[in-house]
Amino acid sequence: MSTQIDDSLNATPNDGDAEVDTRSDAEFLDALGKRVREIRDRRGMTRKLVAREASVSERHLAHLEAGEGNVSIVLLRHISRALDVPLIELLAVETEDTVERRLIRRFLERLPRHRLEDVVFRLMRDFGHEEAARRKRIALIGLRGAGKTTLGKRLATTQGVPFIELDGEIEKETGMPSSELFALYGQTGYRRIEQRTLERVIRDHDRAVISAGGGVVSQPETYDMLLSNCLTVWLKAQPEEHMSRVMAQGDLRPMAGNDEAMEDLKRILNAREPLYARADTVIDTSGLTIDACFQKLREIVTS
Repeated sequence: MSTQIDDSLNATPNDGDAEVDTRSDAEFLDALGKRVREIRDRRGMTRKLVAREASVSERHLAHLEAGEGNVSIVLLRHISRALDVPLIELLAVETEDTVERRLIRRFLERLPRHRLEDVVFRLMRDFGHEEAARRKRIALIGLRGAGKTTLGKRLATTQGVPFIELDGEIEKETGMPSSELFALYGQTGYRRIEQRTLERVIRDHDRAVISAGGGVVSQPETYDMLLSNCLTVWLKAQPEEHMSRVMAQGDLRPMAGNDEAMEDLKRILNAREPLYARADTVIDTSGLTIDACFQKLREIVTS
């Protein structure tokens, strides 16, 4: 059986950083056949079923799995669709496929799609950066009135590091208050500025306590950056406590002309709770004194 394949399969990328495949056609087809067979076994599909789904003969598929196939790129594309994997997964055959890699692949394949995002973020957070370096930046998240400024300033003083309020940095960078930025650029424009400002803060500060705005979690790229580069703590409280703390600070805007302010606050908190919960840890400040909250925070940071 011939081992010649289409030029489109043999061609190597022009990217200078790409690794050149020096295997012969026979070696390539042998590795490719093993890869197809392995994926078929993982899927629990018979050769007959894959052949039918891919609209190829069972004999053709048998030759392919034996490393003897004369494969066109179109037929290979059909097979990748039948196996429900990207074509690149068939072509990118590892020279050494370890047990660990196979276990990881099987684990990921069994996860529902909505869980994969969480896995990616945890991998980025725990392995994309040195954990010790990440923990040198403490990011406090939560709605207004959670205690981010009070506890953040106190922690920064104790740790001997800068305290940075992200909203304040945005105003310094643009020369405009947040209310005017929202009016001028809208929420989308403001979130872009917020992302750019956070990038600068992380770049300029290896150690810091950062207080992030309550809505930072609504912008995935910005929030991912925060999770990946900081030890993130969600300061949680009941809606009633959020409201009373803000008003105790002399800010009556939450209640101004809005009889349904509390219901709005509850809806916001319910919507954001799954996002806030992705933080490294949570401190429920409800009913606690500032000293008690700070003690919990310090224990987390120094543990």
